[in-house]
Amino acid sequence: MADPHPASQVSLKGVSAGYARTTVLTQLDLETPSLVVTAVMGPNGSGKSTLLGLLAGVIPATSGTVVHRTAVRPAFVTQRSAVADVLPLTVRETVAMGRWGRLGFFRRPSARDREAVETSMERLDVAGLAERQLGELSGGQRQRVLVAQGLAQGADLLLLDEPASALDGAARETIARVLDEVTGEGVTVVQATHDLAAARRAGHCLLLDAGRVVAAGPPADVLPDAGRAVAPRPPADVPEGAERERRARAPGA
Repeated sequence: MADPHPASQVSLKGVSAGYARTTVLTQLDLETPSLVVTAVMGPNGSGKSTLLGLLAGVIPATSGTVVHRTAVRPAFVTQRSAVADVLPLTVRETVAMGRWGRLGFFRRPSARDREAVETSMERLDVAGLAERQLGELSGGQRQRVLVAQGLAQGADLLLLDEPASALDGAARETIARVLDEVTGEGVTVVQATHDLAAARRAGHCLLLDAGRVVAAGPPADVLPDAGRAVAPRPPADVPEGAERERRARAPGA
């Protein structure tokens, strides 16, 4: 089956990357199609988070070439916020942090910035929590706030690390619907996930195993043979960098 969205947002050619002296991704050749949701799947420790960090520009490639076709810095939604729970930040203030890259240190938020924040909260169904402290929220509520923060950034590349892992069915559907909507608004989405339903809903699928791409293309082509590779592996003795990658995947990490 031909991929209906051949234009790529990011291209990797012969790319390796990792942490310290540990290589996690090895000689990757891949493209992320523009204006679709790409689902990145694979067992724990396969390199999903490392790939997202590479696409976000927070993890450098140790070899190869990365070509971005993005107008602004990508938005990167991790499983855990860099904001400590003890800080007295409201949900609205947390989502507004997504606009900091556009504001700089001195410019005050404009009406457009405030609208982006309010719209993002409404789309992720957290507007009713706007004045709540971030530390008061459940894990699922907090995760929706982080997705709203990424959406508020207004980037044309949105990267998400298992955005629905702590959510109930209704909240997962909300996130899936929003991700589908933003691809029609000029945004390319790449999400790491273990959820086969989310992967089947995506427009493109990447399957990783042991830091390599083992399959790529439309979900109908990739997923029938994906069951074995997607299933989580039991922990094994691995170097420090890969251990950090695995801990990032663990529930509650």
